[in-house]
Amino acid sequence: MKDELQDTKDFLQDISDQIHYFVRNNVPNDFVLICQIILKFLFLAGVVYLLDFIFKILVNTIFKYFFDKEKYPALKSIYQSRITNSIVHLGALSFAESALKSVFWRHPKSFELLGVIVGVSIIFVIAGMLFRALTALRNYFVIKQDFYKIMALNAISESVKIFGIFILTVVGICLIFGIKGGTILGSLGAITAVLVLVFRDTILGFVTGLHVATSKNMKVGDWIGIPKYNIEGNIADISLLTTKITNFDKTVSTIPTYDLLTTEIKNLQVMSESNTRRIKKSIFFNINSFKFLNDEDIERLKDINLISEYLEGKSVEIRNEKEKLAHKDKIVNGRQLTNIGVFRYYAQKYIENDPDIDEKGMRMVRQLDITPHGLPLEIYCFTNDSKWERFEQIQADIFDHLLVASKEFDLQVMQVTLKV
Repeated sequence: MKDELQDTKDFLQDISDQIHYFVRNNVPNDFVLICQIILKFLFLAGVVYLLDFIFKILVNTIFKYFFDKEKYPALKSIYQSRITNSIVHLGALSFAESALKSVFWRHPKSFELLGVIVGVSIIFVIAGMLFRALTALRNYFVIKQDFYKIMALNAISESVKIFGIFILTVVGICLIFGIKGGTILGSLGAITAVLVLVFRDTILGFVTGLHVATSKNMKVGDWIGIPKYNIEGNIADISLLTTKITNFDKTVSTIPTYDLLTTEIKNLQVMSESNTRRIKKSIFFNINSFKFLNDEDIERLKDINLISEYLEGKSVEIRNEKEKLAHKDKIVNGRQLTNIGVFRYYAQKYIENDPDIDEKGMRMVRQLDITPHGLPLEIYCFTNDSKWERFEQIQADIFDHLLVASKEFDLQVMQVTLKV
């Protein structure tokens, strides 16, 4: 291997010498030096470009025809990110760095200048390789549909890019100006507090990204609500500094990523994935319309199928209890059926028999605290379809029916009367 490398260097040196003497013998003296340097540079650049081109075709062909990218997602993600191109570029530039002395050994100043240029080029290629490696990881997790790891990678990759660019910039400055890296890093100690202040949002975004990824409480695509900002929609993107949310009105909201860690957030995705959605809504009744039911009222309401058996059983039960009471003819003595109580039972049976209500979820009709607007009767249940349009239809159908049905029980729904 060493012999082959030496043979290559000897070959390049021979070509360089031929260029050197050809220019000296055929170009005026005033232009000899510059023509020699230009032609040698073009020769070396041509050799490096040819090697880069050949190896790029070779490596990509091997990946394309000899590796099953569908079977091995890691190889597919590497191929898509073109990280192999960066490796080829790095190899070609490394060859150029080793070949400089053989080509420009007669021109030491040009050799030093081109050495710096090649060194800086290698730094840029390494930076590109770093970014493409992060892209390859992201592609791999996209193929695997692991969205939580994608979020963690987004937070990490943005931080790695920032600090990677910073470190490579320091190395580039050291290479160009011949400064020791320790000198630059030592001087940075004096402005550490400033750097922390400048990168505050970056650091918070990094920590938030890791927290979201490890806790797995949300991911890109989730339906969330943020009461602080009155936002409800789907997460479109979580980056290091900002999070984009596509609202249901087709607008896009952007919030600081660290707000995901410090702000109350409702994740409604679980509800959506379970294909159920909660109904929690009240009807306000006028308390003055509440009354005990007499025998005539009970007989009339027995024609309602959902409560006929209930009324029959309760009537017999209450009648038997009253036989043991003094002043049994007084309606207020003992237990009595009320129109609001019977209606509450009717509403309970109605939602229990509604095919659009989830049987496995909570189904409840309850009274809330009395307000100046009347007594709230709350319907609490879950629809078996989480799509917004269908949910609104189911909810509207339930309350349309109950609002009208309440008239059968002589109940008055509260509403504001405008004075003309």
